[in-house]
Amino acid sequence: MLPTTNNRSSNRRLRVVFAGTPEFAAVSLKALINQQEALNIEIVAVYTQPDRKAGRGQKLSASAVKQVALAHDIAVEQPLTFKKSSSEGMAARQTLRSYQPDVMIVAAYGLILPIGVLTTPTYGCLNIHASLLPRWRGAAPIHRALLAGDSETGITIMQMDKGLDTGDMLYKVSAPIEANDTAASLHDKMAELGATAIVTVLKDLAHYQAQAVPQDDSQANYAEKLVKTEGEIDWTQSATEIERQIRGLTPWPGAYTFLAGQRVKILASLPVNPSQQTNQPAGTVISVGRKAILVACGKDADTKQADTKLDTKVDTKVDSKVDSKVDSKVDSLEPSASTLAITELQFAGGKPMTAEQICHGNQLNDGDQFTTDSK
Repeated sequence: MLPTTNNRSSNRRLRVVFAGTPEFAAVSLKALINQQEALNIEIVAVYTQPDRKAGRGQKLSASAVKQVALAHDIAVEQPLTFKKSSSEGMAARQTLRSYQPDVMIVAAYGLILPIGVLTTPTYGCLNIHASLLPRWRGAAPIHRALLAGDSETGITIMQMDKGLDTGDMLYKVSAPIEANDTAASLHDKMAELGATAIVTVLKDLAHYQAQAVPQDDSQANYAEKLVKTEGEIDWTQSATEIERQIRGLTPWPGAYTFLAGQRVKILASLPVNPSQQTNQPAGTVISVGRKAILVACGKDADTKQADTKLDTKVDTKVDSKVDSKVDSKVDSLEPSASTLAITELQFAGGKPMTAEQICHGNQLNDGDQFTTDSK
């Protein structure tokens, strides 16, 4: 059994290999580097994705994790694969074994780790996952939690196995999702929470591994990788769904719509006010105000359900002798649609603008119509 930090021999540090790529992972790496002494660990190597072309100049750029590792003189490995079917993959496995790792910490690495890699470290591989597993497994748990309207999310430290985020859970810590959280702000919160969580687990790894809890697969959802087209707004959806879309896709790929054939990015909006309703067609700009631009959307889910119940009641009462009195009664009961208050947007080729700036210009007017791509 693995000794705890408190009783592990001071001259036998736990040999740690860290694998990660983006800023989310870099935050945890920094925390582990800063607490190597306190945790009685030694980070012997860092694994990260190969340098990629980035920016307008398309110059090769090192990952956030690589930059941290180099700044602290830690060995960096950037294999393309660990597959047994390739000579490069076999070489990568041999290199990993040469570091004689006791444990491997993985955070948003971006490379599949075969079972032969997962079993190389003495105590296996631990994953820092940005979801309260098994709620969101997969590549985009932070975004999917926002898009689904979850009230909370968190970090799970998981013992990795051959499945996709299916391993036993060692430690979980939750955090509320605030009404103004975007994917960017929630990412930063989860990065810090993940760093704290992995430090907590490494303080007494034996205890957490002994108390590991299997996941309930029936509660799992797949957090698919984001694609650009998810940013296009369908104004027939409810304001609640669209508001989540804006926050859940900020900063990438971003929510967008079209005005007279030109793309318009919707950067921010206010929380939905249920009392602000309209009978205007979906996508109609109701008013361009200094505080917000009010746009007509579809009906909220609750309203749609009420609509269905209303239709059912009417159908049971109305026969082939429907007269104008019944028609007028149904019309008067027709629920209004929801509205969205946009506070910031960006026209094609322009800079981000607040509602007040737009109000003082002439690029958007009451009655304008936002649409989907006509292509």
